[in-house]
Amino acid sequence: MTAVLFAFFFFLFTAVCFFFLQIRRKKPASTHNLPPGSFGWPFLGETLAFVRAQRDGAPEKFVRERIEKYGSPLVFKTSLLGHRMAVFCGAEGNKFLYGNENKVVASWWPEAIGTVFGKCLVTSSSGEEARWLRKRMLPFLAPDALSNRYSAAMDTITRLHIQNQWEGKSELKVFDTVKPYLFELACRLFLSLDDPKHAAELGSLFIAVLKGLGELPIDIPGTRFYQAKRAAIAIKKQLIMIIKQRKLVLNQENVPSFEDLLSHLLVSSDENGRFLTEMEIANNILLLLFAGHDTSAVSITLLMKSLGEHPDVYKKVLKEQLDILEGKAPGEGLNWEDIQKMRYSWNVVCEVLRLNPPVAGAFREALVDFEYAGYTIPKGWKIIWSAAATHKEEDNYPNVTRFDPSRFEGTGPSPFTYVPFGGGPRMCLGKELARVQILVFLHNIVTKFKWELLIPNEKIEYDPMATPVKGLPVRLHPHQL
Repeated sequence: MTAVLFAFFFFLFTAVCFFFLQIRRKKPASTHNLPPGSFGWPFLGETLAFVRAQRDGAPEKFVRERIEKYGSPLVFKTSLLGHRMAVFCGAEGNKFLYGNENKVVASWWPEAIGTVFGKCLVTSSSGEEARWLRKRMLPFLAPDALSNRYSAAMDTITRLHIQNQWEGKSELKVFDTVKPYLFELACRLFLSLDDPKHAAELGSLFIAVLKGLGELPIDIPGTRFYQAKRAAIAIKKQLIMIIKQRKLVLNQENVPSFEDLLSHLLVSSDENGRFLTEMEIANNILLLLFAGHDTSAVSITLLMKSLGEHPDVYKKVLKEQLDILEGKAPGEGLNWEDIQKMRYSWNVVCEVLRLNPPVAGAFREALVDFEYAGYTIPKGWKIIWSAAATHKEEDNYPNVTRFDPSRFEGTGPSPFTYVPFGGGPRMCLGKELARVQILVFLHNIVTKFKWELLIPNEKIEYDPMATPVKGLPVRLHPHQL
């Protein structure tokens, strides 16, 4: 009885929160020609159907069903997470949004994400501020930086990880194994933090952060948002301690060399001489630690799943990687030129990300009333674009569910039809970092092992990222090379 009463009052509290949220955001009746669609249930809108599609591992289903129902292939309206929204569909929608960034639309994220990360590159709605932040970070995430600073270090750390965590094992769960490794790698690259125990402590907090990002901002004990918010606060406290220590070191004579993102953010100012505050640096480091390991962990896990399901593709990847290995001296690590040779391997990764983009899509906000596809999108409405739905359009990808890396040969897909990293001014800044991380890991794992999937056709769910529900358990078979 106690459990039933708790559930009842929790539901009642949630409904009241939604009620006041809707009242606060209620707009005067509009005479605009709105897109077709439904705002769904009072308070909840169509949030439950949206979340259900995510949990089913088919976020594109939410979009496809409404396109068919309303006969509107370019845009429809809905209500999600307490907001009235327009869903922009396909390549045309992507092209419009990317081309009108900071003109008629701006970046927007649900309250949970804004609260957890604070003011940073992703949550900044100001185009000028976002451009300045990107400019500050680009020297450490662009191809030149990766070729000169990071690619060799990644290979060294990856080989050590495989030696310690994979060799000698007969079975393991891929996602649970690669996630802490990639977090430790991100800590080393961005913070020069080489204490595995400290990295593991931060990594455990990130698990709670991730689980709360797609939740309603209900800040009461027991909710995932409550846990995520407090985990983020704890991480930022530790990051600020690291920032303060680094500032002391940088003010000393004979300063040790720290060629990492943290030092760069501490000494960089804008055109007016303004430096980022300690909290702004902590927020952006938090964002990059999240983006630099979670999305790559998901991508590597899905890559290994796909290679386990397609032995013919695995053989071609292995051949390409062995050809690279044969041109190197014993024990010699990968370099930037080796990574550029992994063309077929990257085509395979791209097909993995087409079928299951780690992040299903992203959000924008209308800065003004504007017209699209013959309909009015009112100022203040939120907008969704969906990578998952775009990648499953039969017109762009014939036999859309078939795994086919050849789709990315030559010039590859048509513009705006392949968007796992977004596009336009807000394209993922860590795209090249992710490419190098994934390919370095792929080289080292595929030249060491073949594997079989212990759960064939393991379900994938978005919570909030695409992850096999059991973590992809595999049985390892070392090569006898």
